[in-house]
Amino acid sequence: MKQYAEQYKQELLNNVIPFWLKHSKDQNHGGFFTCLDRFGNVFDTDKFIWLQGREVWMFSMLYNEVEKRPEWLDMALHGARFLEKYGHDENGNFYFSLNQQGEPLVQPYNIFSDCFAAMAFGALYKAMPDMRYHDLAKYTFENIVARRNNPKGKYSKAYPGTRNLKNFALPMILCNLSLELEHILGSEVVNKFIPEVIEEVMDVFYHKEEGLILENVELNGSFSDTFEGRLLNPGHAIEAMWFIMDLSVRLNDPKLAERAVEIALRTLEYGWDQQYGGIFYFMDIKGQPVQQLEWDQKLWWVHMETLVCLAKGYQLTGSEACKTWFDKVHEYTWKHFRDPEYMEWFGYLNRQGEVLLPLKGGKWKGCFHVPRALFQVWKTLEKPVAVPEALPAL
Repeated sequence: MKQYAEQYKQELLNNVIPFWLKHSKDQNHGGFFTCLDRFGNVFDTDKFIWLQGREVWMFSMLYNEVEKRPEWLDMALHGARFLEKYGHDENGNFYFSLNQQGEPLVQPYNIFSDCFAAMAFGALYKAMPDMRYHDLAKYTFENIVARRNNPKGKYSKAYPGTRNLKNFALPMILCNLSLELEHILGSEVVNKFIPEVIEEVMDVFYHKEEGLILENVELNGSFSDTFEGRLLNPGHAIEAMWFIMDLSVRLNDPKLAERAVEIALRTLEYGWDQQYGGIFYFMDIKGQPVQQLEWDQKLWWVHMETLVCLAKGYQLTGSEACKTWFDKVHEYTWKHFRDPEYMEWFGYLNRQGEVLLPLKGGKWKGCFHVPRALFQVWKTLEKPVAVPEALPAL
């Protein structure tokens, strides 16, 4: 597996990051363009706050973890200035989107804007220890926690009381966010917070009969036999499992890592398209038709996060199944998503693995999943691999 580390490193530093450095910076109004075509041309100037935050985080993280390159810090500060000035309302809730000049387009209904803003300012504070960034990250995290039981608030379309469901995405991201902000929140806060999010992810949303993670459950954690309740998002579940693996390292709990590997492998086996290869976007736990018409598309982030999960699973447990699956997912991902002619990677394939949209960035795809996964796989596979415990003799 170590042979992959250099490949992922070179792809990150020589192909993907240079694309965003070259094409995404808005020199006139601040912040980043993310709607970029195959060649890096801007095809729309709207700015989506969660992608602004993700790009600030990415360049801050690279500056902190790889090399203190001035151009990386400059990119992070450039995005942070725009995010700080225009990104939130008077209550500190971050909007979903702005126009190029920074005027709000979509109200702060989406709490993931806040999550990635907190991540961004937290990472930037490590790179540039200005207390403004510290305080922004801390306040935003506290605001997320205060809103987490009703994240959309007045912007929710759901009628109250009839079918009250809670969604997996927020507990999942809080696993990662709490570790990202430990240098700001302090270990005591994180130590209290971790058991809550682990219990949510590994027990409340876990469907014992199928061994899979659900996207939505009733408020009391029970199964809802509805479109929403039967919904599986294999990419979400697998990404969450590498967040849990990171928490297992933080807690020195190898059993937790083993359980995360087990769930990830079960999800991958369930979600893999046996006919054409790749991982389905959405599925139904009972095999019923799903609402999402894009259910059989193959998305970049699903496959990139799976590679991270398998690399970490192998490194932490020595699982041969993780190694075998990594080889298989690596081959599919690099063959179908990587653009062989121009920089960066495609995001959207049809079921057969053909490119659906030749864009390199848009409303949902930005400078995040591809470079983060390349970084994570590179760094993970440089570490020594755990030796699995020998089975007792019969």
